[in-house]
Amino acid sequence: MASSNDGRAEVASAAGKIAAAGMMTAAGTMAAAGMTTAAGKERAAGMTGASGQDTPRPWLHVVGLGENGLDGLGAGARRAIGDAHVVFGGQRHLELAAAAITGEACPWPTPFDAGLAAVLARRGAAVCVLASGDPMHYGVGATLARHVPIAEMKVWPAPSSFSLAAARLGWALQDVTLLSLHGRDEDALRAHLFPGMRLLVLTSDGAAPARLGRMLADAGFGASGAWVLEALGGSRERVTATTAGAMGEAQFDPLNVLALELRAHAPVEPAPLGAGLDDSFFDHDGQITKREVRAVTLAALAPLPGQLLWDVGAGSGSIGVEWLRLSPAMRAIAIERDPARAERARANAARLGVPRLDLRMGAAPEAFAGLPRPDAIFIGGGACESVVEAARAALKPGGRLVINAVTLETQALLTTLRQRHGGDLISLAVARAAPVGGLTGWRAAMPIVQWRWSKP
Repeated sequence: MASSNDGRAEVASAAGKIAAAGMMTAAGTMAAAGMTTAAGKERAAGMTGASGQDTPRPWLHVVGLGENGLDGLGAGARRAIGDAHVVFGGQRHLELAAAAITGEACPWPTPFDAGLAAVLARRGAAVCVLASGDPMHYGVGATLARHVPIAEMKVWPAPSSFSLAAARLGWALQDVTLLSLHGRDEDALRAHLFPGMRLLVLTSDGAAPARLGRMLADAGFGASGAWVLEALGGSRERVTATTAGAMGEAQFDPLNVLALELRAHAPVEPAPLGAGLDDSFFDHDGQITKREVRAVTLAALAPLPGQLLWDVGAGSGSIGVEWLRLSPAMRAIAIERDPARAERARANAARLGVPRLDLRMGAAPEAFAGLPRPDAIFIGGGACESVVEAARAALKPGGRLVINAVTLETQALLTTLRQRHGGDLISLAVARAAPVGGLTGWRAAMPIVQWRWSKP
């Protein structure tokens, strides 16, 4: 069963939390270090060791199905379905596996978290969950593994739609960008629009390939090679070869993968990788951290994969957007009290392929209430002592706070903060060559004072 894994409820039991926290026994620690004894090898295989104790045998089996259903499964996976007291899955999965199900067939409840809770409520009983393809790749298996110790579950993967698509096209999977838009904002595709790239995109419905084709054509990539691979691995399998700009309003099977070989049909200027995009990539009203200062600011924020940024006084959202573009794992909350600026930030994020920017309307520090604690905070506008103190308190230990100041009053505040709390204070000055009469001279931008502080 394909699923979006974002925002899943934390419903793990105490036992699951203990296992997830890595509270291993001495034997487990030795095994993790590659120092497995003979008894440890027996236990790892589910056998009784010298101590006479067994490791927990899996009560939960997650079986990946292809469009060929039971015909594509090995004996072990079929046995896992047949031995289960209850089998959860989407209606299509239950129909594909019907001949092997001897227990209760239970359609996955909605919303998704209700199904997760239903599975965990059967802990210890023989349970099987049916999934599409490889359950650990954008699938329900990865979600369940966050709540069930791996010693208590066993996953039986089938070839994923990505693997099958690469096999049909003769593409080396390691050279292709894999992207799931199943249940996700399709604007995320925009982050990958570079000439020469190959993409495999898992879509949500039969109209999605045409929608994405129109998006590509609007972005100048209508000449891109496009293959729609439907119902891969089954009797209904079909591959349609076309171009992104020629798909029109075509409808396809809801189970499809869109393969793209990106080619521009008109001059395009992709947003380059790395920090410091040209200001022209952002719609703004002048409230923007300018390119050179933005690059230095992002370096000072010292992003690491998966970390959360608060962009306070977001303006155009340029800092939060560039933070998110560094990695799909990055998270950012943009706080902005002006509705027009907030809408610009939201549009900039979508256009640059990071629609996951979390926009919060409100004024700091009141807007901080209830937000998850950040790893880094940037304050680009409206810095005052109350906002700074609230930001310092909110940061996780080891978190970074970066504040840019243009006005003398805010620069004086940063000087006081450095005297009080330490950190680094630097001055940034940028000048650009510009016409001076018939000649050329330097035109200086307003200098920026930046305070950088790390929480002990």
